[in-house]
Amino acid sequence: MQKNKQKGISPAGITDLRSAIRLLERTPGQIIVTDEPVDPNAELAGVYKPIGAGTPVIPPTRSGPAMLFRNIKGYKDVQVIAGVLANRERTAILLGSTSEGLPRLLMKALKSPVPPTKRSGSTAPCQEVIHKAPLDIRKILPAPTNTELDAGPYFTMGLLRAEDPETGESDVTIHRLCVQGPDTITIWFTPGRHIDAFRIKAEKKGESLPLSVSMGFDPAIYLAACFEPPATPLGYDELGIAGAIRGRGVELAECVSVNARAIATAEIVLEGELLPDERMREDINTNTGYCMPEFTGYMGKANPSLPIMKVRAVTHRKKPILQTIVGPGEEHGNLAGIPMEASILGLVHDCMPGKVTNVYAHPAGGGKLLAIIQCRKEVPSDEGRQRQAALVAFTAFPELKHAILVDEDVNIYDSSDILWAMTTRYQGDIDTVFIPGVRCHPLDPTQAREYNPAFRGDSISCKTIFDCTVPYAMKDRFKRSPFKDADVERFLKDQPPARSKARTR
Repeated sequence: MQKNKQKGISPAGITDLRSAIRLLERTPGQIIVTDEPVDPNAELAGVYKPIGAGTPVIPPTRSGPAMLFRNIKGYKDVQVIAGVLANRERTAILLGSTSEGLPRLLMKALKSPVPPTKRSGSTAPCQEVIHKAPLDIRKILPAPTNTELDAGPYFTMGLLRAEDPETGESDVTIHRLCVQGPDTITIWFTPGRHIDAFRIKAEKKGESLPLSVSMGFDPAIYLAACFEPPATPLGYDELGIAGAIRGRGVELAECVSVNARAIATAEIVLEGELLPDERMREDINTNTGYCMPEFTGYMGKANPSLPIMKVRAVTHRKKPILQTIVGPGEEHGNLAGIPMEASILGLVHDCMPGKVTNVYAHPAGGGKLLAIIQCRKEVPSDEGRQRQAALVAFTAFPELKHAILVDEDVNIYDSSDILWAMTTRYQGDIDTVFIPGVRCHPLDPTQAREYNPAFRGDSISCKTIFDCTVPYAMKDRFKRSPFKDADVERFLKDQPPARSKARTR
């Protein structure tokens, strides 16, 4: 693994959120720390939006540093951090990789998981302070709102963990959690998510489903938890992926109030139960009609009927740090997108080894809807395999909507280079492949019969392949202008060091 040269800091030493923050503090340009008082209701998100939220948050925004707010109005001993994974380069630093190498790192971990372990001995860090019912979450933790239209305060980086009531198999996943009362939270499950399947099984028996919600821990755990089927089928414990990344199993702690386990090193844990046959309107306290900003960049509609979690206990470390997403912007794109890249690379490699060199989940698609796929054509028979690779990508990640295919000489991380390829290597009438009538992600606002009357129902989409690769037989006509490789550093050695700044979009 690479080390930060300043003080020999290694990503291998990251065991929790605090050690991750220490690494960022010693890495120039990666984190801002402020003691200025901030209101968690809309102001905190308003501050971070132009600093580092990133696409698709409304401009002005950028892919910038993380930000630690140490003075939260109304909460003496709780801090809030935003944007830990809101920059791809920072994510690579935290995982001991490179921007280009992240999907292959996760792909390798996916294939060789290290199972979680049960913490024994001393009290788990996440249980240094314990609040049992009766309690009021709103007085303990400053759950932020992103906008003044939000349905309420949200926990956006809560990792749910529960077990299948029939098989005992476990699963972890992240969902939006709206605080509705002192001990009441509503949860929106994207259809088909595994913990929702566990809930349905328990509900059919008339039973509640015990679960934990862990917040603030090793970034590798968050990325591992965002893998989806078919890469991680029902019964696959994604915590094993994080274990493989770090070379040690993720430690779990027994909850203090329910029959569930939580991340032992988490900053904060909510313990509770999903109640059977009880539902609540998401904006019951505000009546705004909205929930919160979605990964598409638009305000989401409040759900009229959501499952309810009754919180039985809140445990946390001393002076806990609440981790949150602003936007969702580029952080959501990285959390969802990098596992998607690994899933696509893995399945395409199994089908066509060596024909796809890399994949990038572009932030404009929120990590789900848009993939740039870099293809290799070595022999005449490779012509057409690039489109087959796109079809495989749609299978590897069913929520993918658009695939843009480019050649090896195109920088998939540079939007200008991608648009150059689309401009000079693409003809719409022959290089576009439409796959209509396919189910995609339900939050895409174009997937409605009002938008396209031809749709047979909502959440139906037209998946599209944009083939911006050069035909194999014409490769000689599309060679980019060759420039001399020069010793650039020789001409810059007397210049003042450039200030670290994030990409703007």
